Amino acid sequence: MSDDGSKQPVSGLSHITATDPQALSRERETLRALANKGPIERFRGYFSLTGPGWLQSAFTLGGGSAVASLYLGAHYGYELMWVQPLAMGVGIIMLMATSHQTLSTGVRPFRAMAQFIHPGVAWAWALATLIASFVFHLPQYSLAAGVTEDIMNLLTGWSPEGGARTAFLISVGIVILAVSIGITWSYGRGIRGIRLYERVLKAFIWLIILAFGLVVARGAASGRIDWSAVAGGFIPTSIPRDAQGVTTVMGAFGAAVGINMTFLFGYSLLARGWGPEHRDLARFDLVTGMLLPYVLVTSLVIIAAASTIHGTEFAPQQILPANAGVLIGSSGVGEFTGRVVFALGVLGMALSTITLQMIVAGFAVCEIFGWEAQGWRFRLACLVPAPGFLGVVLWETMGTWVALPAFTIGLIMLPIAYVSWFILQNSRGLLGDDLPRGASAVRWNIAMATAVTVTLVSVGYMLWTRFVA
Repeated sequence: MSDDGSKQPVSGLSHITATDPQALSRERETLRALANKGPIERFRGYFSLTGPGWLQSAFTLGGGSAVASLYLGAHYGYELMWVQPLAMGVGIIMLMATSHQTLSTGVRPFRAMAQFIHPGVAWAWALATLIASFVFHLPQYSLAAGVTEDIMNLLTGWSPEGGARTAFLISVGIVILAVSIGITWSYGRGIRGIRLYERVLKAFIWLIILAFGLVVARGAASGRIDWSAVAGGFIPTSIPRDAQGVTTVMGAFGAAVGINMTFLFGYSLLARGWGPEHRDLARFDLVTGMLLPYVLVTSLVIIAAASTIHGTEFAPQQILPANAGVLIGSSGVGEFTGRVVFALGVLGMALSTITLQMIVAGFAVCEIFGWEAQGWRFRLACLVPAPGFLGVVLWETMGTWVALPAFTIGLIMLPIAYVSWFILQNSRGLLGDDLPRGASAVRWNIAMATAVTVTLVSVGYMLWTRFVA
């Protein structure tokens, strides 16, 4: 880009993609061939090329999604199955817009926002992303250590206390950190490393689906699930009226796509070497790799909680991922299924989110300092959230005073990022000939305006309930 905003050739993240230009060439040839195929062949071909959307799915399937889904199922049964799909649908509209902008121009999202919106907005976006990635690194480790401790207790009967428990939890945190670093550092090693990383994250998601699916299957086999009520729950006819329920629903709309997720997506597209010819694939990737796995996993968690905890003496308790397996196991699906299988699903959610928070921190730090996202600089930048492994012992005391400010910053920045994308989607200076026109422009603007409005209302309500009401 030139200083006057005219379009110039840009490289995106070519220092990564240049490591295997033959692979990119073959991928473009495949896309051209698929354009003339039937729906089934095109679906199979597109599905084999997906990746960035799955990263988004793995990112959002963390402790927050687990807590919200458990709460909805335990307290409202199957009534609010519609909340998570609709919340994610709103976020995907905006991510589709940023994919159109990034793939059409090759301009990195941070630089596009700095040049065509305002540098201060871009910096606030990057800093909010970095803060969120660091602060919410801590509870992922706390969650992973908690379920690991419970599995260890069930399988061995060992229940350490005092200093022994602290040492055990820190050891778990160090092991998780080491594994996460190894997985994360594969991302910067060219196209093959990125594809390897994406496959690992896909495996995490399938592990999560399998674990929660087994819990639900166990409940279905015992006749505990009302499938007609499950189907009816996807129709938004029931809205909670109590303060906690309304806050949970509105929070789902405001946080289904977190602020650090908005930063990651454009860079994951560029890291794959995708360009204008990949725009349809990117939209397909978001639907099949992000929306469907997210809806499936959160629905399975809601069904598991609704069919076991809802309506029992456990329902009034504080339902958290670390204790949900015990409650679910005690409520009808068996101790092993509840405490081990369910816990493995939760552990997969925590691990996938940890590695992606490291990746997005790497991109954010590199943009802040003007570094290329490669080599040891990128790898060291990915380690910025690494001290969060101490969350295995610190989060219980830190969370009460750290989480709320970080969550509030992320909430405020989310609609600002969305409004910025709305403006960029209508920016001729950025998009040039790729600016949507006619009926396409109308559809984009209606969809994005709806998404922005829903997000503003949900975020506004969340802030009002926390700081005013």
